[in-house]
Amino acid sequence: MRPRYDPPMKFRSVDILLLLALIAGTSFYFTHWFPVGGWPEVAWKGAGVALLSAWAFARGRPWIAMALAFGALGDVLLDAAGLTVGAVAFLIGHCIAAMFYLGHLRKPGGHPHLVVGAAIAAAGPAAAGFPEGWIGIFVYSVFLGLMAETALRSRFWLAGVGALLFVLSDLLIFARMGPLAGSPLPGLLIWPTYFAGQALIAWGVVSETAREDLHDRL
Repeated sequence: MRPRYDPPMKFRSVDILLLLALIAGTSFYFTHWFPVGGWPEVAWKGAGVALLSAWAFARGRPWIAMALAFGALGDVLLDAAGLTVGAVAFLIGHCIAAMFYLGHLRKPGGHPHLVVGAAIAAAGPAAAGFPEGWIGIFVYSVFLGLMAETALRSRFWLAGVGALLFVLSDLLIFARMGPLAGSPLPGLLIWPTYFAGQALIAWGVVSETAREDLHDRL
């Protein structure tokens, strides 16, 4: 009996959106050294994940597309309206993503044990050095941890890797508020870990569901 062959995801015209997303998100990293400033830079920052969202939606994955859309909104609002407002957009995205992953756990009917989530919830304020107002960081970190925990326990293993990169990016943001305030390291790592995480989340969900849909038709 011949082994089953899993073909790669077939290219479609909408996949141009993915290519544009990768170009926008990767090229934005260079603004760390060559800042553009103003609304052009804010729009550039949001473009990468917004295009990932549009691609996921065009590929028929609206739930993860919505989570990515709130991530893109958060990217813009962080600069346009401040950290708190931007964090709320990301938090909504984490809730949407967690609900999606809960419907796609590797063990149907199972529940996450929240070990990783609890560790991330504690790591958020700790990374920031427990500054004044650390409760807000903790609340955000709870939902960040829930998103990461459910992603890791879902059948989308690449999305789980992406979620961990997303967590690392946020912990670096928190550390820049406290222990690493004078270090260049967060500035160098925050964007690449964040965008790589979002790209892996998008690709992991879309490619895996496309493979499953193909198998269902065979």
